[in-house]
Amino acid sequence: MTLSTHILDTASGRPASGVVVRVEAFTGDGWRPLASGTTDDNGRITELLGPEALARGEYRLTFEVGEYLGPDAFYPEVTIVFRVQDPEEHHHIPLLLNPFGFSTYRGS
Repeated sequence: MTLSTHILDTASGRPASGVVVRVEAFTGDGWRPLASGTTDDNGRITELLGPEALARGEYRLTFEVGEYLGPDAFYPEVTIVFRVQDPEEHHHIPLLLNPFGFSTYRGS
């Protein structure tokens, strides 16, 4: 149905607002840009892709976290590649972030 994301800064315990997130789809020729957005005050992008754009396949989210983390950021960006098996389902890909680590999971 749709694709959404959010970022929680686990070092501060607060949402990471103002972070640019890009989404791309894998094609036989490489990655094709689909959309981008910026996290809101709650660290969320509630609809990065709408139902018309989400199909079976591989996707890549790139979180541009360098500016958020500052000039000495160890990770200037975080990239997550995931696979959509059922385009009818909602896909939520959260990012838990701190200056020297990150993790992700399939949310609901």
